[in-house]
Formats: sequence, C-alpha cells, structure tokens
Amino acid sequence: MNEYKLKEQICEIGRRVYAKGFAAANDGNITVRLNDKELLCTPTMVSKGYLKPDDICKVDYEGKQLGGKRKRTSEVFLHLAVYKNRPDVQAVVHCHPPHATAFCVAHEPIPKCILPEVEVFLGEVPMAVYETPGGTKFADTIVPYVKDCNTILLANHGTVTFGPDLEKAYFNTEIIDAYCKILILARQLGRVNYFSEEKTRELLELKKKLGYDDPRFRCQDCDTCGNSIFGRGYSDFVPQPHAFPYGEKSCSCTPHGQECSVNGKAAPALSHADSDYDELVRTVTDQVMAALARQA
Repeated sequence: MNEYKLKEQICEIGRRVYAKGFAAANDGNITVRLNDKELLCTPTMVSKGYLKPDDICKVDYEGKQLGGKRKRTSEVFLHLAVYKNRPDVQAVVHCHPPHATAFCVAHEPIPKCILPEVEVFLGEVPMAVYETPGGTKFADTIVPYVKDCNTILLANHGTVTFGPDLEKAYFNTEIIDAYCKILILARQLGRVNYFSEEKTRELLELKKKLGYDDPRFRCQDCDTCGNSIFGRGYSDFVPQPHAFPYGEKSCSCTPHGQECSVNGKAAPALSHADSDYDELVRTVTDQVMAALARQA
C-alpha cells in the first residue's frame, strides 16, 4: 500500500474511532509504520472523525517531525515504544473507549476465562501504571508488557492496541471495549460465570494453531484463569480485582432449591448475608431500569 493509501486508511480508522465514541473531541491518535525510518501519525488537536489525508504527519523513530502541514500528536512516543520493541507491529491505535476506560479508572483488572473470542484474539490484558500523558516517561509505562500482548490498558487514561496492520490494531480496540461492556452488563444482572481451566487450555491450543502468541504458552504452572501473569516481575503496579474476583460464588435456582458453584465446581449454598446482598442488587437494578423507562 502506497503512502497516500495509508493516509486514507488512517482517516477511515479515525472515522470509525470517532463514530464508536472511542475518542471525544480531539482525543486519540493513530500511527502506521511506513518503513524502518519513518511513521505516519495523526496530528494534534484535530478530531479523528474529520481527518483528511493532507492532515497526516510523518515522523522519525525519535519523534522528530519530517512532514505534514499540522503538528504531530504529542503522544507519538507511546506509539514508538511499541514499534521499537515489536518489529512485527505495523500499526498502533490509542483512544479512550468508554467501557474499557472505566476499568482503567477503577483500576479493575480485565478478568480471563469468560469469553472464548477474548481468550483467542486478545488473551490477558495488562494495565500500565498512570503517568502524565506525552513524553518518554509516559511511553515507558507500557514497555514491560509490549512483547507479550496486543492490547494494554492505561490506568486512568484509555487503551493502546496494536497489530500487523491498522485494521487489526483497531479491531483489538473494538474487542476490548465490547468485552468490558458485556462484563459490566453481566455484573448488573448479578453474576459472572467463568469456564474451567480445562476449557481455557483448549482455547489456548486453538490460539496456538491460529498463530497467535500468548505468554501463558511459555509459563509453567501459570494461573490460567486466576492471578495475572503480568504480576510476575513485569511491574510493581499490579491492580487487584474487586468487581470481578476469580473464584466468586455463583448460584442458580433448581427444583430442589439453590445450587451454587465456584468456577464451575460445587460450593456451599449462599449464606443469609449473601442472599440479602443479592436481593439488594436486584432491588437497585429494578429501580434503575424503572427510572430509565420513565425517561424514555
């Protein structure tokens, strides 16, 4: 694809990012690796929904602007941190998809072993510690994780996704935000069910056959579904689950009463306190839904 076609593709992905609500106003930035010396990147202070090919800038691998009538994004160093550590990556997308960014704000780790597609196409998603956006100190926060994933949450900020081409890099943004939305909706319904370690290993075998990488391939005795693999020597910043703890109790009604499980295995029935909590969640949810219905 020639340079002008790549600029057109950046504009198209910018329109998708804006239309999806992943980047309000002038938020977000997109880059594509042009060659071993140059990148194409979006300009600063321009809405991603209204980009034109002439707006796209060209920079070198130190962030110096080489071309373009507008000033390049100040967050280009975040993208460069990916390119310098992943020679296979050809494109990077950074934006603020609202559901995924909610997890960033809450410092809630992304749970594993819930949706097959997420296990295959994303795998475990780490969260990098917060740093003021722009500059190399900000970019350095993602370096420990880049080699072992294709999607990173930025604490109190947003997401950065990358891949072998621009569309795949963008698709990772769609996948993580859709997943986070599903998680939030499931929690509002009252429970989240995990599939087993055995079924997860089956998905990892499928992932390997499809040519995707996963750090769990190289780790013996990993917690496939439990503790984060990115807590083992990657960073001192290791967010702990609060809303989505692995090992939570899940119960359903049966003809014989309540049947409970933890990660698919039989567990004691709910205590009185647990039942009270479930009833409170149902009451609050009913009130919220009724209020929304009145507004409609």
